[in-house]
Amino acid sequence: MPKEVKLAKFAGFCYGVKRAVETAKKLKAENPDKNVFVLGELIHNTDVINELESLGIKTIKEVPDRGDGICVVRSHGESPDVIEQIKRAGFTLVDLTCPDVKKVQQKAIELAKEGYFLVIVGKSEHPEVIGIKANAKLWSDNVVVAGSVEQLKEYEQQIKLHKRVGVVVQTTQMLSTLNSIVEYLTSVSKELHIANTICQSTAMRQSEARELAKESDLMVVVGSKQSANTTHLAEILKNITSTIHIENDNELDNFKDLIAKSNKISITAGASTPQNIIEKVVEKLKTIN
Repeated sequence: MPKEVKLAKFAGFCYGVKRAVETAKKLKAENPDKNVFVLGELIHNTDVINELESLGIKTIKEVPDRGDGICVVRSHGESPDVIEQIKRAGFTLVDLTCPDVKKVQQKAIELAKEGYFLVIVGKSEHPEVIGIKANAKLWSDNVVVAGSVEQLKEYEQQIKLHKRVGVVVQTTQMLSTLNSIVEYLTSVSKELHIANTICQSTAMRQSEARELAKESDLMVVVGSKQSANTTHLAEILKNITSTIHIENDNELDNFKDLIAKSNKISITAGASTPQNIIEKVVEKLKTIN
């Protein structure tokens, strides 16, 4: 039996995710006879999506021409065009964009309006980043997304032509990625305005997990493989100690030998991982000899 199994304090639902899930459930409970739709998966967790479906809260991939009922904008946010589409279709709009994501959107708009060449640090295909970019592009064409220095180097000539460069960051990005991009931009830009918009929950979660990893034989990261903040956690920890990334307790069976020989095991979880899934992982880890 592992000598020690420790769960991180900052593991599981963050404020924005908790708010989105609770509000969606409340909307359906208060409007049992109305359709309640979520545009895109409310959060990156299959168990939660299945639970919402069982309550009658349906996920839709695109906005229909005509809608009936309530349409929820998820915590990742959306572009202004999509918000308008939802209203035009006839839905009652409920915007559950995370307040931290809203702040990034507002900062991106502000920098674009002021004439900065805007760099969004993040994954271009991530829904949060798509929304941030769309908001900024209403005010300027000089908006690019980069998840690494290599990606940003493609725009080096454009950056050099602009006197001022502004930076915002996807809320779930790694600080190390931001730091490397800022270091590069410092060498090629004349004036640099950096808004570190990594949310506090992500920063605390990453910081605590790093400290736990330093004193652990094995780190277990629980959460969806589609979740940006969860995969970043696993990436960070792999550089410190043995790390496995699982979606639920069933996947622990694939790592029984590694678990059995680890004396100090610590567990962290992404911002979209429900508490009951984390608890099952903790309990199962204690039984693997």
